[in-house]
Amino acid sequence: MRRTEWLQETRMRRFEETYEGWQKGQISQQEAARLLGVCDRTFRRYIVSYNGSGLNTLVDKRLCQVSHRRASMDEVMKVVDLYEREYEGWNVKHFYSWYRSDHEGKRGYTWVKNSLQANKAVSKAPKRGAHRKRRERSPYPGMMIHQDGSTHEQYDMRFVDEEGTQSSFEGLK
Repeated sequence: MRRTEWLQETRMRRFEETYEGWQKGQISQQEAARLLGVCDRTFRRYIVSYNGSGLNTLVDKRLCQVSHRRASMDEVMKVVDLYEREYEGWNVKHFYSWYRSDHEGKRGYTWVKNSLQANKAVSKAPKRGAHRKRRERSPYPGMMIHQDGSTHEQYDMRFVDEEGTQSSFEGLK
C-alpha cells in the first residue's frame, strides 16, 4: 500500500470517529474540525457530503488520476528497444547523450535511467562506500602517535593533553 493510500484511509477513519463523537454530543463542531485539521466550514461541508452519499464522497479523487505527463508504455519500450538494439553495453550517461542528440529524445536523464533499470536493460550501480569514514578512537590514553616526516624547519614541538588556543600561543612565543 502506498503512503498516499494509507493516509487517505487514516483520514477517512478519523473522520468517522470524529463524526460519531460529534453526533453523540461529546465534542463540538469546532473541536471536531480541529481534530481533523480543517476549519469549521470544511467540517460542515464534510458532514453534508457524508450524509448525502456516504464515506466515498470524502475520497481524494486526485490520487486516482494518472499524470498527464506520464510516459506511455510504448514510449518506454521504444527507449528500451533502442538501447538493446543499438547501444547494448553502453553506460546510461553515454546512451543518454546519443538519445538526446541523434534520436531527438525529449525525456530527462533520470527518466531514461529509471526506465532502463525498471526493464532490466541496465543494472543499478553498486552503492558507494561512505565518504570520510570515522575511525575508532584509541581505547587507552597515549596510544595515538604523531609522526612528522616533513623537512621544513620546526618552530616548536611540545606535547599537550588537548590542542587549544593557549597551546598555540605558547608555540608562537
